[in-house]
Formats: sequence, C-alpha cells, structure tokens
Amino acid sequence: MLTIRDNILYFIYLHRTGLTVLALSVLLLVWPMIESNPYHLGLSNLIGIYTMVVLGLNLFIGYAGQISLGHAAFFAIGAYGSAIGTTTLGGPAWPVMIAVSLIAAVIALAVGVPALKLSGHYLAMATLGFNIVVYTILVQWDAVTGGPSGFAGVPSLAIGTVVFDNEIHFHYLVWTFTILALLLCLNLVRSGVGRGLAALAEDEIAASALGVDIRSSKVKVFVLSAVLASVAGSLFAHCYAFVSPDSFDIFVSVDFVIMVVVGGMGSIWGTLFGTAFITLLPEWIEALETYKDILHGLILVTILLFLPQGLVTGIVDTVRTHIALRRDVSA
Repeated sequence: MLTIRDNILYFIYLHRTGLTVLALSVLLLVWPMIESNPYHLGLSNLIGIYTMVVLGLNLFIGYAGQISLGHAAFFAIGAYGSAIGTTTLGGPAWPVMIAVSLIAAVIALAVGVPALKLSGHYLAMATLGFNIVVYTILVQWDAVTGGPSGFAGVPSLAIGTVVFDNEIHFHYLVWTFTILALLLCLNLVRSGVGRGLAALAEDEIAASALGVDIRSSKVKVFVLSAVLASVAGSLFAHCYAFVSPDSFDIFVSVDFVIMVVVGGMGSIWGTLFGTAFITLLPEWIEALETYKDILHGLILVTILLFLPQGLVTGIVDTVRTHIALRRDVSA
C-alpha cells in the first residue's frame, strides 16, 4: 500500500516538468525584489532574450540534427524590423513585431527550402553565408539601417498605460515571452512531432522508414526557430532602444551554437544553463573580455571532445551511469 510520502513523490515525478516551470516562474517573479541592481537586471533580461533564440536553435540542432551558423541574421531581422517599422514608418509596436516575425518566417522558408537540401558542413556554410549577407546589408544600407553607427530612438513597448521603459518592467515582459517559448518547446519535443524530430536527429533513413517527412520537418523547425529569434530581436531593440550591426555578426551566431552545445544538444532545460553561462562568463572573467571569442572557442572544443552531448547533459548522464553502476554492485 502506498504511503502519503509515496503518493507525493509520485505526483512530483508525474508533474515534474510543470512544477519546474512553476518554480522557475515564481523565482523570476520575485527576482527584481531580490536583485534591484539595474545592471544585473539588464544581464538577466539579456539572458532571457538570448534564451528565446537558443531554444529555437536547440530544436534545429538537437532534435532535427542540423547545424545553423546564421541565426543571428534572424535575430537582426527582428531587431531592425521593429526598429524601422516603429521609428521610420511610425507603426504600432506590437503589430509591427507580429508582421516582422511573419517576414522572418517567409525569409526562413525561402532560405530553408534550398539550403536544407544540404547537410553537415555544407549547410553550416550556407547559413553562415546568409548571416554575412544580412550583416553586410545592415552595414552598407546606412540610409535605412543607420550603417555601422547603428539605429537609435527605438520606442519602448507598452500595454495600455503600462510602459516597459525600465529594467524591472522589461524583466517581466522578456521573461513572460521566454517562459512561453520554453513551454512551447517542451510541449513540442514531447509530442509526436518532437519524437519524429528526435528520430530524425539519430538516423534520417530510419526516421524516413518510420514515416517521418524528413525535408518538411527540417524546414518547419528552421522556420519556427527563425520566428523565435525574430521575436527575441524585436524585444532586444525595444529593450535597449538602439541596435547596431555588431550585435548580429557571425560571432554572435557562433555564440548561439556554443550556448546550445554547453547546455546540451537536445536538452531544453540545458538551454537555460548554456545561455546564462556563456552570457555571464565575460562578467566573471573581466580580464579575458578581449579574448572572449577565443575563450568561447576553447570551451566549445573542450566540450565536444570530452562531453559531446553538452555540459549539462553529459554531467547528468555521467551521474546516472555512476548511480546505476553502484546499484548493480550493491545488488
């Protein structure tokens, strides 16, 4: 007969994902009360924005088994699209954000259909080329984008009379979007579509034999990840009221991939850790700020050599294996 303790433990196990999301939401709700430093809240907001991009990218890398070195381009499309749409064209912020995300989806579809016929290094080079094209447009088309000097004067977002014009208000807005993106990805990977993607990442031929539409699945995930990156870019523009090409170059795309690898390819929860770790690392080691790109490269190579499934996933798997071996020895 099960005891009350057993029932509680079973309930926690059964609803562990929902309870974890709830606990994270409560923590984020009280975080501005714990940490009131605007600079630290700004870092927290940046982590939330980057997490949205990396969640979509992790679906593409960890579940669809593909590689993209161009997601900073979709991040840029969202940021510059919202900046130009609200400032130059004078459009309302929320409809502009939706319109820009749809434009990003169409561009992702146009890029993804031919590019996703490639795989491996060829696909990586194709997406990298797309990122370079977008970055070049941002720099050269200075009459529209502001060129290398950037684009300033992006208005703050607002809902009714509530204006998100400080770090505390923007904290709640950013992390609401991030939690919704997290829930979307968690539900997706647990659905039949997610299981099909997981099979695709393991073996395309086997997945095809099981009835997975390989090409369609790749394109759909690529488009979804582009939309998440675009929305994150729009939030970025309205948060900082300024955007410049340097925030969307190829090194930013590489950093997004490193965040996926550090957190664990195919690990949705690991995405939070990987994004926070890479974002905060320069803050922890200020002396190495100049060598940030080199440091990130060393981290990427080290993890791929010793923990190819990612830091979080690798540690969890190691601990589980160790516990299983101890149980076998005890038995």
